[in-house]
Amino acid sequence: MKSYQKLTTAVPQPASCQLEEEGSAPAPAGRGKLAPCWVGSGLLVAAVLLSAVTVWVLRQVSRGWPGPALPPKCLLVPESYRFDCYPERHVVVTQELCESRGCCFIESPPPAGGKRGVPWCFYPPDFPSYTLESLNQTALGMVGLLVRREKAYYPQDIKTLRLDVEFETDTRLHIKITDAASPRYEVPLEVSRAMKRAENPIYSLDFSRDPFGLLLRRRATGTVLLNTTVAPLIFADQFLQIATSLPSRFLYGLGEHRGSLLHSLDWNTLTLWARDVPPTESFNLYGAHPFYLLMEEGGDAHGVFLLNSNAMEVALQPAPGLTWRTIGGVLDFYIFLGPDPNMVIQQYQQVIGFPAMPPLWALGFHLCRWGYGSSNETWQTVRAMRNYQIPQDAQWNDIDYMDGYRDFTFDPQNFASLPSLVEDLHKHGQHYVMILDPGISRTSPNGSYWPFDEALRRGLFLNTTKGQPLIGQVWPGLTAFADFSNPDTHQWWLENLQRFHAHVPFDGLWIDMNEPSNFMDGSEEGCPPGELDSPPYTPAVLGDSLSAKTVCASAKQKASVHYNLHNLYGLMEAKATASALIQIRGKRPLVISRSTFPSQGRYSGHWLGDNRSQWKDMYYSIPGLLSFSLFGIPLVGADICGFSGSTSEELCTRWMQLGAFYPFARNHNTQNEKAQDPTVFSPAARTAMKDVLLIRYSLLPFLYTLFHRAHLQGDTVARPLFFEFPRDVATLGLDRQFLWGRSLLVTPVLEPEVDSVTGYLPRGVWYDFYTGSSVNSSGEMLKMSAPLEHLNLHVREGAILPTQKPGTTSKATQGNPLRLIVALSSSDTAWGDLFWDDGESLDTFERGSYSYLVFNVTQNIFTSTILHASTEVTEVTIDTLSIFGVREPPSKVLLNGQEKPFSYLDNQVLTVSDLGLSLSQGFSLRWL
Repeated sequence: MKSYQKLTTAVPQPASCQLEEEGSAPAPAGRGKLAPCWVGSGLLVAAVLLSAVTVWVLRQVSRGWPGPALPPKCLLVPESYRFDCYPERHVVVTQELCESRGCCFIESPPPAGGKRGVPWCFYPPDFPSYTLESLNQTALGMVGLLVRREKAYYPQDIKTLRLDVEFETDTRLHIKITDAASPRYEVPLEVSRAMKRAENPIYSLDFSRDPFGLLLRRRATGTVLLNTTVAPLIFADQFLQIATSLPSRFLYGLGEHRGSLLHSLDWNTLTLWARDVPPTESFNLYGAHPFYLLMEEGGDAHGVFLLNSNAMEVALQPAPGLTWRTIGGVLDFYIFLGPDPNMVIQQYQQVIGFPAMPPLWALGFHLCRWGYGSSNETWQTVRAMRNYQIPQDAQWNDIDYMDGYRDFTFDPQNFASLPSLVEDLHKHGQHYVMILDPGISRTSPNGSYWPFDEALRRGLFLNTTKGQPLIGQVWPGLTAFADFSNPDTHQWWLENLQRFHAHVPFDGLWIDMNEPSNFMDGSEEGCPPGELDSPPYTPAVLGDSLSAKTVCASAKQKASVHYNLHNLYGLMEAKATASALIQIRGKRPLVISRSTFPSQGRYSGHWLGDNRSQWKDMYYSIPGLLSFSLFGIPLVGADICGFSGSTSEELCTRWMQLGAFYPFARNHNTQNEKAQDPTVFSPAARTAMKDVLLIRYSLLPFLYTLFHRAHLQGDTVARPLFFEFPRDVATLGLDRQFLWGRSLLVTPVLEPEVDSVTGYLPRGVWYDFYTGSSVNSSGEMLKMSAPLEHLNLHVREGAILPTQKPGTTSKATQGNPLRLIVALSSSDTAWGDLFWDDGESLDTFERGSYSYLVFNVTQNIFTSTILHASTEVTEVTIDTLSIFGVREPPSKVLLNGQEKPFSYLDNQVLTVSDLGLSLSQGFSLRWL
């Protein structure tokens, strides 16, 4: 097959094999030119494919081929390897249309349910592509020239491309393909850049010269991670396409979508174009994350990030294979080699940036609804929560607090007492968060609404092609849209927030409708004809148009046209909002955004949008929050009990149990539905909800430490089981359970009318969180008792969890004594850590204003070691040690050499209480 000829390695070869053309960039002084004539193990891949092809062709011949005679080259391509040559939707692909593109046409039976199946029109093995004309060494890697001799079938084909390869680190490769002659739009994202070439990369990169292709392997195993010779590279002005084979079917990421955590590769197309729509399977949703994680056979993992913000789709097929299609920008890939999934996500965040450290109160329980109707009604809910002593850190309001749904206002009648409510929240150690939309009302008389008047005066709105503010429609009626790509807009946003904060001293901000959402398609005048609003190819977006329920793609912004910036709108607003909060409050900001893009974890968290009060929505929230853990946005959760529709007591109880373990935990629902905060339910349900929130609050030291590790090095907070057990294939599809960190397993009930739940316990010892009783699992599904008041939690062997006596706010909890839960491993060891600061000041780690403790158990000795100390910890004590898995009853317990009373239970739990130890002092405890 031509696709596998002339592979060349990225390792220097004898000079006689050099590939060099006139005009190619010279190699740096002292460096030899690359030699591209090595063939190597790429032929092994070709041999495997050819053998599969031969078997398939013989089967077809033996059956007797139906229909007209086909070129032999078309019969050589098995169904699963047919890469779509005619991906346009809503077109009946005929043989004539297909062959006009130079492609093969074979009809296949359509799949059931109206889904897309095997493409009828697909690329033959000899479809024209680019040729690698030259390849030269650079300080960080290589630069090459790609030339297309025959035009492809989309307009404005770019005939000469520049290939840049940078071996950035031993585990990170950067490959960029762009127009060799003219600059193109590139994502204005600050990314980490390498300063020197990797010395010992764990990967090798080979090239196919004609047709051009890349073959990336993992050195340790020889696994081919990318092979782009499976389909032609197409690079037109508004259609860029590159395909690859995949080494396995275990692929995750590529958000934002609703579905299982593990993607189906059964002819599944995922579209990335920010869109306001209640989460629905197969739709493109609020954010765009062109990143995937793939688990290889044997437990290794790698990730691929395409730094591109244009409308895009990713087509998955059972080969296994993947095709990237985008309609602008450049092909700018980062590949992360792990080799384990945790390391892949860390390496991804080294490029896009680590998430911000949230304030402690952000990790408490949040309560909201659209439809309180008044500040007094909101206040009543807060008082009811306090009356029942149910933990709550923040009260929120949706758009009904505004005057006529206009930003930076509050209703002078129904929300007249809002400033007093906020003052009362602050007196009780609680916080206030309100919603803001980016659509600015233009309905007020001139001079009466400063936000619009001032933005108009300064020229801060998205403009039409005629240079006038683009007018759409959102909640307040006709609106203009703030252009957050303009730095001047950030200053205007700050000034508006400062003016409002002087009346209502809010603590956090909830930015909604920032896809941006528009109740019209495009604008009040529609969208102009042209290649931006009607491009040659439109990905499979909901509504079949780039302007469906958003603004025109041709709208002008400071940094570029909206065609390029649409998917960045939420990110840019989040950046402006976080900056404003820091300047106004001088403390860590809390921003929760609906639309997101890579790097957004640096500025905001995310909620999963307008879900429904249904059991399946509760399940889908788990793959949702786990996907955003992959995307570097750990502060994530869904609307607990569901946003739209009417919840039931059973559903809301189960959802509160699950939601208590969302990293971001907020109960929120819509107007004109019955209330669903914990106070409105029966005493039994209310108590169950209160109890699980108290468990969350007891775990705040553990959760806060996980967020510190996310901020410091890109660890995930909520994580899939396969992250910790990558070689256990049974974990690869699990998305009905999840872990906090390495060690706390959450197994929620996701079905009605049951009193048990089946969950998977990976191999090893697991301890019941509540009792300390152990289960020694061989890696098996276990049926667990789960009455309505119970959530199953298990602690992994070898872990030490810092917990605290819970209060009704994080502030009240912060001063309470600690209890350390020690879960001994089968070898009687354990480890844990604790990060502690004041919970709200900026850059405490960077300034050294924190404490960090490490806990360790070995040979029946528990030690607490202080690696860094600050004044905050002097006021906190460690009161209790609970040690799970002490197999023999101790005869005595010694604290710093002094004997201490203890208790020991038949389930092998040793408890030492009344320790009264300051967190600022190290200690050791030994049992004999």
